[in-house]
Amino acid sequence: MAEDLKVRYSDKDLAEFKTLIEEKIVKAKSDLELLKSSYMNNGNNGTDDTSPTFKAFEEGSQTMSKEANTQLAIRQEKFIRDLKNALLRIENKTYGICRVTGKLINKERLKLVPHATLSIEAKNMQK
Repeated sequence: MAEDLKVRYSDKDLAEFKTLIEEKIVKAKSDLELLKSSYMNNGNNGTDDTSPTFKAFEEGSQTMSKEANTQLAIRQEKFIRDLKNALLRIENKTYGICRVTGKLINKERLKLVPHATLSIEAKNMQK
């Protein structure tokens, strides 16, 4: 029956990952605020005194950058959600276990992508 027991990271490892993830959440939230403030406040980029041609170009790029910022903000919100879900997995001690293979996800991978739920092996199977 011992084989049925899932391998998991130690409480010490989980505590380290928790700290890493909490730091990433703080940074991600701050980045999200920057993105939001940049697309809320980009009504005037100081192009009033430049040539009309440049102003038209600038307005076009403002629209583009507003769309790009919105997309980035959406991705950032998803990233924060993924990180918070990783914290829940730490709480119930399922963090770092591949949801396909049931094996431990490599520690180095988790340091780079702390919200990963797939091992490299499982990710490659999806291709």
